[in-house]
Amino acid sequence: MTLLPARLVHARGKTTAAQHVAARHLDHTFEKLVASSLPLVAASPLLDALRASPEPLALPDLARRLPLRLHRRGPLHFLRLFPRVFDLRPPLPLSLSLTPPAASLLAVASSPDAAARTLHRLLAMSESRSVPLRAVFRVWRELALPDDFEDSVVARHPHLFRLAPNPAEPRTHVLHLVADTASEEFAPAVEKTRPEKYAFKLQFPPGFRLTKEYRKKVKEWQLLPYVGPYEVADHKVAGSKRVSKMARRKMEKRAVGIAHEFLSLTMEKMMEVEKFSQFRKWFGIDVNVRDVFLDHPGIFYLSAKGKRHTVFLREAYDRGKLVEPNDVSEARRKLVDLMLLRRHGLGNANSNANMSSSANANAKESDDDFQELEV
Repeated sequence: MTLLPARLVHARGKTTAAQHVAARHLDHTFEKLVASSLPLVAASPLLDALRASPEPLALPDLARRLPLRLHRRGPLHFLRLFPRVFDLRPPLPLSLSLTPPAASLLAVASSPDAAARTLHRLLAMSESRSVPLRAVFRVWRELALPDDFEDSVVARHPHLFRLAPNPAEPRTHVLHLVADTASEEFAPAVEKTRPEKYAFKLQFPPGFRLTKEYRKKVKEWQLLPYVGPYEVADHKVAGSKRVSKMARRKMEKRAVGIAHEFLSLTMEKMMEVEKFSQFRKWFGIDVNVRDVFLDHPGIFYLSAKGKRHTVFLREAYDRGKLVEPNDVSEARRKLVDLMLLRRHGLGNANSNANMSSSANANAKESDDDFQELEV
């Protein structure tokens, strides 16, 4: 029997967060997408460090800068698994650099003007028209911002952005939007696919059981009016301790609209839930964002693979592929493909440092083998 979400617009009862996640309807197409990208996700901070260095980095020096917990068998095993991405060079101590194909793919990013437009829309969703700079750093890959976006985007667009010290956190900064609101005419991405006013395009996963009662709730929710992501919300309602059922439903639908728009701004229409949660307070979201994703399986899909929660925008995908791919998403897909090839067809090529027994280097890995760098 297919498990339905515990609620759509009503309280989900006394279930734990883990139970709520476990009860979701699995979509194996998205689960495979997450599984294929796990090695790339685990290596992302390491890839950034290698990109920033003009010279190969000695492994001992790199280990001091980053906690190389890439794989349960050790970092060297991980690096040897992907000779098309990492170039290990003798003599001892081994040095590490990116292969030319990998470096070329990692260099693909949005232009400064396109990145400025993305940041503009992101800040326009904030109630205070500002967000912490550290939160933007957490999602710069997803938004395809240049790695020097503070200089190439923020500093070069003073009519749009301003950096200021964060009074709540010493030695941190807040990114402010100073653009004239009268000149902003942002239309949410959902407007392109709306079946009717206030409604969202729904694509339920294969095998999802739609009962008569559930269809009725969905229809009621679709017709419910709400405040869009670029509109000003009622602060009195959001800040009140006593909120009516109807007001809470509208708050939840506004959270859905904001999450939909945020995911639409990303290059792959996906991101980790924890990263999106960094913006929760600044966007005025007063509901649990993980529950928002779980309670609307026709709009989002949440995967728990790889010991992290990743959310996808359903309408942006068709049979596991982006409906509207872009240069950045294509570069990432090719990089994932390079990593999926492992050592196949190379033998002991690339360098003497990459040599290892085929039994060890090509052994089947599980999802739990890969560990994300903690930085």
